[in-house]
Amino acid sequence: MNDINKEYESSLKSIETENSVDKAFYRPLGFRIARLLKNTGITPNMITILSIFVGAGAGLMFYHPYNIAYAIYGILFLVAANILDCVDGQLARMTGIKSEIGRILDGFAGDIWFLCIYIAFAMRSIDEYGSYWFIALAVLSTLSHLVQAAVTDYYKTLHLFFVSKEKGKEFESYSEVLARYEQMPSGINKFFSYFYIGYTRNQEFITPKLQALLANLKATYGENIPESVRLAFREKSKKLMFYIDFMTFNGRTLAMFAIVLTGQVWLYFLFEIIFLNIILVYVVKKHEKMCLSFIK
Repeated sequence: MNDINKEYESSLKSIETENSVDKAFYRPLGFRIARLLKNTGITPNMITILSIFVGAGAGLMFYHPYNIAYAIYGILFLVAANILDCVDGQLARMTGIKSEIGRILDGFAGDIWFLCIYIAFAMRSIDEYGSYWFIALAVLSTLSHLVQAAVTDYYKTLHLFFVSKEKGKEFESYSEVLARYEQMPSGINKFFSYFYIGYTRNQEFITPKLQALLANLKATYGENIPESVRLAFREKSKKLMFYIDFMTFNGRTLAMFAIVLTGQVWLYFLFEIIFLNIILVYVVKKHEKMCLSFIK
C-alpha cells in the first residue's frame, strides 16, 4: 500500500462503516480537497460552517415552484454540502485539529440542512395546495429525522468502539458527556454541549439492551474487551449496516432527489415518516436482540 492510500485510509473513521456511495464518491473527493487544504490554515470548523450555509441553499432552491433547473441546483447544493461534511472530518483527522465544539457542530450540521429543506418543502406545498397540514407533516418528518439520525450515528460510532479504542474514542455515555459539561467554563462549547447531553441521553433511552451489554462488558473485562468479542460483535453489526444505511445521508437523499425531480416534494415526508421509521424500528429491534445475545 502506497503512502497516499495509507493517508486516505487514515482519514476515514473506518472502512467498515462506510457505505458504497461514500467509498466510491464522497470520501475520495473529500480526501483530495482535504489534502489541498491541510497546510492552508483553513480549519475543519470553517468547513463545517460553510457546509451549513451550502446545505441551507438546497432548501432555498427546493422552495421554488417546480422547475427542473432549480431542482438540479438544489440537488447539487446538497451534494456539495455533504462533500464539505466529508472534508471537515477528513481534514480534522489528517491535521489533528479537533475540538469539542467541532465534533458537536459537525453532528448538528446535517440536521440543519434537512430542517431548512423540510421548511422549504412545507412552504412550497402550502403554496401549491393551500393546505396547512403540510406543517404537521414537516414537524413529524423533522422529529423522525432527529431520532433516525441519532440512532444511526450511535450504532456507527458503537461499531467503531468495537474496532479499537482509538477508533471508538468518540463513543461516549450520557454520564461522561454530562460530567464533562459540568466541568466546562461558560461559553460557546458549553452552550452546544448542553444540547449534546440530551442527544446522548435519548440514544441510551432507545437502546436499553445495548446499555445492559456495555455494563456487562465493563463489569467482566473492564476497559480491555477481548479481541474475539470485538470481532464477533462487529461481524453481527456489519450485517445490520445495510439497513442502517437507509437512514444515512445517502439513503435518504437518493429517495429525496428522485422525489424532487418529480415535483411532488411532499412525498418525501411520507418516505421519512413511514418507510424510514419502519426501518428504524426494525434496526433497533434487531440490534437490541443482537446485544442481548452477547450478555453473559
